Amino acid sequence: MVARTFSVAFEGVEARRVEIQCAISPGLPAFTIVGLPDKAVTEARERVRAALSGMQIALPSKKLTINLSPADLPKIGSHFDLPIAIAILAATGLIPEEKAAETLSLGELALDGSLVAVHGALPAALKAAELNCVLACPKDCGAEAAWVGATPVYGARSLAELIRHYTGDRPLQTSEPGEVTASKHERDLRDVRGQERAKRALEIAAAGGHHMFMIGTPGSGKSMLAARLPSILPPLTAQEALETSIIHSLAGLLDEGGISRSRPFREPHHTASMAAIVGGGRGAQPGEISLAHNGVLFLDEFPEFPRGVLETLRQPIETGTVMVARANAHMQYPARFMLVAAANPCKCGYLPDVARACNKAPLCGEDYIGRVSGPLMDRFDLRIEMPPVQFEAFDLPPSGDTSATVAQRVNAARSIQAARFEGTNFRTNAQIEGQRLEEIASLDSEGRELLAKAAEKLGLSARGYHRVLRVARTIADLSGSDAIARPHLAEALSFRVVSGVLN
Repeated sequence: MVARTFSVAFEGVEARRVEIQCAISPGLPAFTIVGLPDKAVTEARERVRAALSGMQIALPSKKLTINLSPADLPKIGSHFDLPIAIAILAATGLIPEEKAAETLSLGELALDGSLVAVHGALPAALKAAELNCVLACPKDCGAEAAWVGATPVYGARSLAELIRHYTGDRPLQTSEPGEVTASKHERDLRDVRGQERAKRALEIAAAGGHHMFMIGTPGSGKSMLAARLPSILPPLTAQEALETSIIHSLAGLLDEGGISRSRPFREPHHTASMAAIVGGGRGAQPGEISLAHNGVLFLDEFPEFPRGVLETLRQPIETGTVMVARANAHMQYPARFMLVAAANPCKCGYLPDVARACNKAPLCGEDYIGRVSGPLMDRFDLRIEMPPVQFEAFDLPPSGDTSATVAQRVNAARSIQAARFEGTNFRTNAQIEGQRLEEIASLDSEGRELLAKAAEKLGLSARGYHRVLRVARTIADLSGSDAIARPHLAEALSFRVVSGVLN
């Protein structure tokens, strides 16, 4: 007779059902796990054996076989410990087989039988709801998994607690969802002195989800400005929060089971590897571009990133997804992010200052920014030059609107877009393409003439032409205008031109 229970294997953000089958048959004592397990799954034998021994439960002196079905699906991770233990307990009659067959579980076993938290409880709970199963998991994962709300979640501190629950001696209480983390932004746009044009570009980027490139001398406020972008972004919608939380659950980034409605803000160092940025490594884990899904990816010192890493951003920017392909794994992750990049004008950083620039100017600037390819640079909707801030500005009172005021305008523009794209897969103006873009960003005769002249003079590509239209549509939304007027288009065009090295 074969006892059965369920768990999951992760392929990207998808949790795939895995049936754990346990058979006890005559033969020499042996404990075998089959079904394409990795090293961590194979080592579950010793953890399960020690945990059961600590509870005075001996494995039968027979041949014990664990099969992880489907057998051709790779099984990776220590979260298979708990379902393997449940299958054994059901096969030996210590817990009811029908209860085990109605359970999807995940969790790592310590040698004393306690349950250790693992990654991926949220997508596992979604799969449990789909299969009409209850979810059993470590206590520390219960609050995270309970957010699904469509299936009972039982969080246990130890395997002994779970056994008592199954036998009815001491039933567990279902877990409650963790807290919603409130957005707390201690950084305000008014902290940035001067740079009013850059603040305006940041507002447009936030309103339409546009990619933005900042170039300026050291200390001009590029990083300071980018760090205040989260303070003007709208909170995640319920659907966006679920999408983002699933990715963060797989990466183990959900804090005590809490769900955050703040948009992710990721800022990897320029020494990060391609696997860290795009995804990969053991099990093809999500990278920074996926962890920034529905949020912001800020890359400071942009030209210092390896060129191969930068070029891999081109396809996710266009499609909103990334395929992490390895010899034994092909994982697709969502990657719909706002890319905000910052760079010095040259290696030394002082190209515009004749007194401080190195003796290689201006060629050093062309070589430095030339590390970023033309096709990648063409994908930035907004390009802004940030001149040095004069010392006199520090003696003046803060200028411009507060983050709260700007956030109100951004929220109003996002609300217009939400109503416009209702019933579609689009969420912001930056995502619009094809016929839909022509419909929402139509120009009058004067506007078409202006854009045609600018496209010829600036040498705009077809991609650049459409990105100008998207930015103009966002500027019109910020002003509450139904139509794109000439001033909206002119301002959008002004953000495609940066003097000096980017001309």
